[in-house]
Amino acid sequence: MPVLPTHDEAVTLAETLLSSGLSPREAAADALHIALAATHGMDYLLTWNCKHIANAFIRNRIVALVEGAGYSCPVICTPEELLENES
Repeated sequence: MPVLPTHDEAVTLAETLLSSGLSPREAAADALHIALAATHGMDYLLTWNCKHIANAFIRNRIVALVEGAGYSCPVICTPEELLENES
């Protein structure tokens, strides 16, 4: 599986997530994870991180922020959620 390279667009989007308060400063790596998936045009972002990424209370706001920045937000979900929706 290829590793997505970090680039300026992703860093800027991650900083926007941090500045908005949707991702706390101590979760900067999580904000970058979301930003990399979005700026690289990924369809899905699968994660078990339900505290800062696949969190039902902030997921819709993350999508709105990413899309407001001009990117298509990947579907953010746990692997279990993805498999449930495939049935």
